[in-house]
Amino acid sequence: MPFLDWVNKTQAVQDAATVPYHLLQFSQGYGEPNTDNMLIQGDNLLALKGLLPFYRGRVKCIYIDPPYNTQSAFEHYDDKLEHSQWLSMMYPRLVLLRELLADDGSIWVSIDDNEGHYLKVLMDEVFGRKNFEQPRKYFHANVIWKKRTSPDARLSLGAAHDNILVYAKDPDKLKLNLVPLSGEKAKNFKNPDNDPRGAWASTDFTGQIGHATPNQFYTIVTPSGKQFPPPDGRCWALAEDTFYKLVEEGRVWFGKTGNSKPRLKRYISEVEGITAWTWWPNTEVGHNQESKKEINALFGSDSAFETPKPERLMQRILQLATNTGDLILDSFLGSASTAAVAHKMGRRYIGIEMGEHAQTHCIPRLQKVIEGEQGGISKAVNWQGGGGFRFFTLGDPVFLPDGSINPAVRFASLAAYLWHFDTGEPWQAPTLNTVELSRHSGMDRRNPDCRDATNPRHPWSLGSGDPNAGNGKRRKS
Repeated sequence: MPFLDWVNKTQAVQDAATVPYHLLQFSQGYGEPNTDNMLIQGDNLLALKGLLPFYRGRVKCIYIDPPYNTQSAFEHYDDKLEHSQWLSMMYPRLVLLRELLADDGSIWVSIDDNEGHYLKVLMDEVFGRKNFEQPRKYFHANVIWKKRTSPDARLSLGAAHDNILVYAKDPDKLKLNLVPLSGEKAKNFKNPDNDPRGAWASTDFTGQIGHATPNQFYTIVTPSGKQFPPPDGRCWALAEDTFYKLVEEGRVWFGKTGNSKPRLKRYISEVEGITAWTWWPNTEVGHNQESKKEINALFGSDSAFETPKPERLMQRILQLATNTGDLILDSFLGSASTAAVAHKMGRRYIGIEMGEHAQTHCIPRLQKVIEGEQGGISKAVNWQGGGGFRFFTLGDPVFLPDGSINPAVRFASLAAYLWHFDTGEPWQAPTLNTVELSRHSGMDRRNPDCRDATNPRHPWSLGSGDPNAGNGKRRKS
């Protein structure tokens, strides 16, 4: 398999391993306090590394919308890196994201043609080429999102779409959901013959001949007497006896006059959803104008983002890749669209954003979600408000330059890091026995502070530096 090479690639490859572990400093909670949802402000490379001891292999779906490197400068971020710098920025972050992803998880990355082809090769190297395209296994994964509603009159050949690259952690374990039947697709189901079973849509009744049996080659006679042999190079989808049984049940459509090629009826009452494909029109998942309206309604046109993603686009990804309660991660959170949609859909989430808009935009947006704002997908999912999230910033490094443990690290955090280093697994706080912890870490299980580590919702479990949550010691007030 070919690999990309660029200036300073060696350093970029090493960065994921050498970047220091930092504590995640709890700052404030919003809404319901008993929540797993996290918003982190800080460099996402450091934040991702800090999450590893707690969430390695636990994230069901990662969505990121990294800078497209369009050589433009936007109000809230700079999208103007030299090409090799952009690659060096992406590589270690992708490595850490891979480590956080669950075995049955998937990562979805939005990109355009400025860096999209290079990103594809880069992700082949990090995630494995076989984890991108497995048409026989389950998926074929370069999604085309039509983001515009009309051509850009300023350009002779303007871009109409973005790419969304999709990789599985393990294609044999990935199971995507069906797309719920609604909107335009539901309109395809009608009832022109007043079938008592309700609205239906017709489907093709032919199949490929590669695995056909002899009883799939026969001549069909319509109610009007017209005869249809199998089309050239095709066979009928079902055996003759099975076909005429469906005819007796009224499940075959021969057209209004009864002399058309047969098609099978598929009733809307029997359809849980439909399989997705890689063409996502803006009528189904939204477009740039829609996303601008959403963000302007939340923050006003003067403080809105230049390139937000519509909530319907995020909804489609989470519908396919996750179920209620699954953990979502977005390490380029931007205006918090991913977190907002995950919150409304009942998913848990971790969002990371470096800029000040983590506080000026992300926090207020998620507060509005908690309060029950009705923009975006709210009405579609019957969102009524509720829930909560916790806000973190990057804290001290876990280890000092000489390799010693930072005295500011509290016991619960130290235990998690030691457990991760020793086992390679994330911290299992809810079930871990303190005797087992002492066996692995050398900690004194008689220390009363061990109790802090066994509480998965302990407010200092990610290292807030609270003076009363010590690692066997107490700070003076």
